[in-house]
Amino acid sequence: MKKIALAAVHCVLAVTVGMVSAQAFAQAAYPSKSVRVIVPFPPGGSNDIVARLISRELSESTKQQFIVDNRGGASGAIGADAVAKATPDGYTLMVHSTSHLSNAFVAEKLSYDTLKDFEPITLLAAQPSVLVTTPSLGVKTVKEFLAVARARPGQITYASNGEGGNLHVQMALLASMANIQLIHVPYKGGAPMTTALLSGETHSAISTVGAVLSQIKAGKINALGVTSAKRSSLLPDLPTVAEAGVPGYDSNAWIGAFGPARTPRPIVDKLYSEITKSLKKPEFAKQLADQGVEPWLATPQEFGARLHSDYDQLARAFKIIGAPAK
Repeated sequence: MKKIALAAVHCVLAVTVGMVSAQAFAQAAYPSKSVRVIVPFPPGGSNDIVARLISRELSESTKQQFIVDNRGGASGAIGADAVAKATPDGYTLMVHSTSHLSNAFVAEKLSYDTLKDFEPITLLAAQPSVLVTTPSLGVKTVKEFLAVARARPGQITYASNGEGGNLHVQMALLASMANIQLIHVPYKGGAPMTTALLSGETHSAISTVGAVLSQIKAGKINALGVTSAKRSSLLPDLPTVAEAGVPGYDSNAWIGAFGPARTPRPIVDKLYSEITKSLKKPEFAKQLADQGVEPWLATPQEFGARLHSDYDQLARAFKIIGAPAK
């Protein structure tokens, strides 16, 4: 009996070791086939462009195809749902933006948990934003803008690309931290928002740098400060809002790479390593800059921490603007 029992134990151990070895080998050989990269938006936007650029790099470095699959709809929730339900084997990935977190507060109901159902791999790019004003307002610095807003409470307007959007949230946070009263004027997208600012229909806005960079350089609108904690390489001489008058302000939109929750750590680390190599290439950084974004290096752990801190910041912001925090 003892010999039989011992033999059974040896058999179980052999099977277990074999399974672990097979799994380790599979992960070491990753990727061994094509990888699907879901972008939860239609082609042509920043998420899609960044996903295609990094997918091309990964295809070259791993000798396997990384294929972009656009799954637009519901502000990115349809594509995110597909990733949340995918097998966590590294062969289904997602490139999504800060709106992935915003959906948790503006969507009526999500079929997934925004934080728990996804594995953060790494940040890919920052989408720096900038506080801008129409020249007719007569201000050129953050401190001057704050002074005018305090002298004219409830009279200075700011445009956004839609109610509850990232640009609305960023300005609401700024107004709250600076203790100023502004009037929100939402528009149906970034283009009409910029047009309103250029015409003087609205006084101010926070806009993505890429959307207004040419107008800033042409002197058609005034750039006062970038919203990130560090200065932007796209506007290196412009101070941050924090250093120019609102200490502690940091609101920086991003694009990042995710897998389904429980994607094996060796696969996450492999993807992080390969993506980081690309982000460090000067020519790749130039390609991103041409799209109005810039590389953002972050380990999986750093990205995970950023997700939680940004989620908490959004909860505070949506409480300010009146949307129900969850």
